[in-house]
Amino acid sequence: MASRTVAKDIITLRGSAAIVSEFFGYAANSILYNRGIYPEESFAKVKKYGLPMLLTQDEGVKSFITNLTAQLSEWLEAGKLQRVVMVIMSKATNEVLERWNFSIETDSDVFEKGVSREKSDREIMREIQAIMRQIASSITYLPCLDEPCVFDVLAYTDTDVAVPFTWIESDPKLIANPQMVKLHSFDTKIHKVDTLVSYKNDEWDEQ
Repeated sequence: MASRTVAKDIITLRGSAAIVSEFFGYAANSILYNRGIYPEESFAKVKKYGLPMLLTQDEGVKSFITNLTAQLSEWLEAGKLQRVVMVIMSKATNEVLERWNFSIETDSDVFEKGVSREKSDREIMREIQAIMRQIASSITYLPCLDEPCVFDVLAYTDTDVAVPFTWIESDPKLIANPQMVKLHSFDTKIHKVDTLVSYKNDEWDEQ
């Protein structure tokens, strides 16, 4: 009689931090592409999460996102990262037009007791796929950005975190009376990421 074993997908703290930080890198690229912050021809197509994804080929932006994801991974592994916000602003006035908010809940038992969790890579990928599809379809539910825009990234951490010199204190870059759209979430069983995009109401909207 043949014996069979069931393979378990063990998620470690380091593995979870890598999954979440990598997600932020691809999500940032997708937002920059789908919101038209950089020209379409400056992106190259790759396959990730079972989907066609676009990655910037602009060396400055690539370097920024690489350094960003490395720092986020470090904070995630330390359990110190609470939220990441990608802000889209008018290049001319610095007015905030959109805030892509990624809130992070961390399983405290993983830090206090050193335990790991179980969840299949396939299930995590499906959850991330749903978010990426929503970002890709953002043109259907967000106002058109009809002016040149720039972006910034805010990280909310625990107060006892040592902040690298490349990061500076910032105001929250809020939008007055924003419209909000809640997107899907994903959960590695160690880090749960909830996604919400808020955007400026067009002044010509009917009251």
